[in-house]
Amino acid sequence: MKIAHLVESLDSRGVAAALTDLAEAAPAAGFDVLVVALTPSGHPAVAARLERAGAAPVELNVAPWDPRAVFKVVSALRAHGVDLVHTHGLRPDVVGSAAAVRLRLPAVSTLHHIHTEPADRGDHLRRTAKILARKRFMTRTIATSALQRDWYRQVAGSTAGLSVIPDGAADPGAGTPESAARLRRGLGVDENEVVAVSVAPMRRGKGQDMLLDAVAELAPEEPVTVVLGGDGPLRPWLESRVAGDDALSGRVTFRRAGDPVELLRAADIQLHTTRHDTMPRMLVLGQGTGTPAVATRVGGIPEIVTRDTGALTPVSASRIADELVRMAHDPELRARRGAAARARFLERFESSRWAARLGEVYRSALGYVDAPVAAELDAPEAVAPGGA
Repeated sequence: MKIAHLVESLDSRGVAAALTDLAEAAPAAGFDVLVVALTPSGHPAVAARLERAGAAPVELNVAPWDPRAVFKVVSALRAHGVDLVHTHGLRPDVVGSAAAVRLRLPAVSTLHHIHTEPADRGDHLRRTAKILARKRFMTRTIATSALQRDWYRQVAGSTAGLSVIPDGAADPGAGTPESAARLRRGLGVDENEVVAVSVAPMRRGKGQDMLLDAVAELAPEEPVTVVLGGDGPLRPWLESRVAGDDALSGRVTFRRAGDPVELLRAADIQLHTTRHDTMPRMLVLGQGTGTPAVATRVGGIPEIVTRDTGALTPVSASRIADELVRMAHDPELRARRGAAARARFLERFESSRWAARLGEVYRSALGYVDAPVAAELDAPEAVAPGGA
């Protein structure tokens, strides 16, 4: 099978980065990946990795509202002999489903967000129209979490044609004492210091302000160094806040990591204190490195972090501080949770398993008689959501 994944761009912070892992795992699951981007991203790293995986991408340079978008996508799909279209995001959903109809191909779409914000009449009508269009034109829909499935059931009235498949990732490999030692040397901390790392994007809703509030509550003698290794529009503000507070500046440091996974491999604890998140890739990768997490109990996070692999807290600076101190003082707890996190990643999130699950959906959408047709494939265990 040749599966075309239609995305907005090859942005290294978007879905295309995960598709590089899928492209590498796909052949063993019985399909090849073609990534088609509507607009160029200026991020050559993703394109280069796709090329190394034998899945050279296509970038179309289609402007927003360009009436030729569907025709350009149709031409690309036809030229590459695509069997099925898999879309990711609002514009790819619209353009990809139209292109699939013209080529008489099945279309699959992954939900990447949960829209729970209050809606006026206009917003409600637009959301309803999107759901109706999805039910009419998409052969199958994929939710990345059970929470997302439940949201979709509320707005669509059923989960017919929907599968729950969490996004996967290539095995990042567990951290080693050598990688931890290198990070400590770079930070100037001794071997008794506990290094807690956050690599979440620095933008609204991701909770770094609340994380700094939590760090400010730590007693001066607590042996914890916090590394903020993400990036984004809020980074200058966060750096300014830390620089202006003696308690924070003595404990918090910023690192511009070319590969955030390197920081996760060297960390004692991963921090992911967001106010909302559907299925954060960095938290999944942290599990793959065998790093126990302190994370907020929101969105799809409880489907990644369990009591065996880390600590889940309410959206509360004080509770985050409490769990961070508890884990910092208990190396045996960190080791036990880290080992469980690594095992959970390999069982649930490793990319070959992700590819195999998607392959089953593709075969079902294409009408193969031996393919499973259940509404949900290997749905994650039920969890009590703590917010969206």
